[in-house]
Amino acid sequence: IMAHLSGDAGLLKAFTAGEDIHRATAAEVFGVPPETVSAGQRRTAKVINFGLIYGMSAFGLAGQLGIERAAAQAYMERYFARYPGVADYMQRTREHAKQQGCVETAFGRRLYLPEIRGGNAARRQGAERAAINAPMQGTAADLIKLAMIAVQDWLTREQSAARLIMQVHDELVLEVPSAELDTVRRMLPALMCGVAQLRVPLAAAVGVGPNWEQAH
Repeated sequence: IMAHLSGDAGLLKAFTAGEDIHRATAAEVFGVPPETVSAGQRRTAKVINFGLIYGMSAFGLAGQLGIERAAAQAYMERYFARYPGVADYMQRTREHAKQQGCVETAFGRRLYLPEIRGGNAARRQGAERAAINAPMQGTAADLIKLAMIAVQDWLTREQSAARLIMQVHDELVLEVPSAELDTVRRMLPALMCGVAQLRVPLAAAVGVGPNWEQAH
């Protein structure tokens, strides 16, 4: 979603090519070839990727990684050097939020941020973080809701005995009779990924099991 919203060339290229974005980030941050990235380096890059796009500060990143603040700041600088479009997008979004008092998801749903132009410093900073966070999480929420509608509409049209029983974050959980399993497993990714055309391809994987835990 950040690749779509920011238009960052590096992120767009990585996702379009199907690269492991956490491995690619680790290679940049630690200055090593992608094929030599360790599991620990990839985990660190994952924290950086998710933390920074949600507005995490160097102090917060240091706490998450258990490192000195200066080291966290260096990681952040290398990240934004690798993905300058992300830094530009974040700055533009903060400025837009201050001017308009709101931000929008990719589908136009708004979150109003009255404290971004008033209140004390802590509340303003919180509103600035929300200005970055909300378009990301809000767009993800929009996508999964559209996917729920698409899946349920298809089940209804097909008079399927399968049931959509739960949504968990970016997952849909269904109960499916064995006789319909192959058809439902084949259709779900197409239904879910067909709800929107982003700058990068959407992807969905299907897990099967007798319960939710084993389906992962």
